[in-house]
Amino acid sequence: MNTVIGSLVILCILPLSCAWIAGYHRQKQLGSIDNKEPRIQALQLTGAGARAMAAQANSWEALAVFSAAILAVFISGVALQSVATWAMAFVALRIVYIPMYIGNQDKLRSLVFIAGFGICIYLFYLALNAN
Repeated sequence: MNTVIGSLVILCILPLSCAWIAGYHRQKQLGSIDNKEPRIQALQLTGAGARAMAAQANSWEALAVFSAAILAVFISGVALQSVATWAMAFVALRIVYIPMYIGNQDKLRSLVFIAGFGICIYLFYLALNAN
């Protein structure tokens, strides 16, 4: 259970790391960080900064899907320890995904995304077939 919860904690931190990277690019590209209207300022970013913002949004979305899959597994009675390896694999894929997104490696990034989404679908499958 601790591995799965630890995975969720890491996945909660990843979008914030993307925000920090985007903040660096806001400072670099726009000369300052507007903390009063950060989303409006972020819309002005281009290149790696814009992709860091997109990676942040995608990271929140991935967290929601993975969390739902873990909740389904838990509710269905599947032992969380039995999915710990899948949880760690999902985290590893998400950690790889972010630099691929920011670095504009679109094809590899898409493959990594599909693999991570596949893990979530598999977790739902386990939950649906638990009884």
